Amino acid sequence: MAFESLSDFREMGGYDINGVWYPRVTKIVEIKAKPALYKFYGELKSFDEGERIKQQSASEGTLIHETVEALMMKQSPVIPDSIRGAVDAFTKFTEEKHIQIDPSFVEYRLANHTDRYAGTIDAVACIDGVWGVLDIKTSQSIYRDYNLQTAAYMAALEKELPILTTRWILRIDQHQKCAKCGALLRSKGGREKVRVPWQRGLKEAALACQHEWDGMVGDVELKECLDWRHDYEAFLGAKKLWEWENEPILKQIGYLK
Repeated sequence: MAFESLSDFREMGGYDINGVWYPRVTKIVEIKAKPALYKFYGELKSFDEGERIKQQSASEGTLIHETVEALMMKQSPVIPDSIRGAVDAFTKFTEEKHIQIDPSFVEYRLANHTDRYAGTIDAVACIDGVWGVLDIKTSQSIYRDYNLQTAAYMAALEKELPILTTRWILRIDQHQKCAKCGALLRSKGGREKVRVPWQRGLKEAALACQHEWDGMVGDVELKECLDWRHDYEAFLGAKKLWEWENEPILKQIGYLK
């Protein structure tokens, strides 16, 4: 984690809760290696290009995230055309699945005072009669790393909300489809990526196709993550490594002795 001062580290890496500083869950899990991210950088011309795409992608993802959060809080946000496909898909999916979301637990700050960390959950939801933590992602896939983050949230809420028994990742994205060959175009961070059908014959035709892209449509993928206690053990291991990596600065701010 890059930082310029102790106050910068505190602000970037954690939350002050009732006068006590706790490291942020999302910063802790950054210690884990991310092969997909390394592959992404390896496909580009330079590291700077990767940073530019990543920052722009984060801004686009934040816009979707904030719009969806406003909807979950029963607000009426302005939906930019650039993300309407993703947001409309989210709305349709939650209505068809009859997903119940408690507005009082949208963007809810939490803390685990025993294991000493804090975080912010996206939502608490009821799906098919079961209550759990709902985490919104705008990535192109659902990565196993997300299990660590949501397990930490479950552990922090275990006493406060014993009704919670599971957690879900809800991935929201959008794409355009080629009317001629069925290939999919995903545009994010100023970078366009075409996915062609993998079947023999269709793949060859798609690779040779002069694509004609239809309008933007949304993607929604819901995945339940079982056995959060097992993942929580891994999160605590990651936290221990994160503390070791940042030991000098954590001692300076008083988090470690």
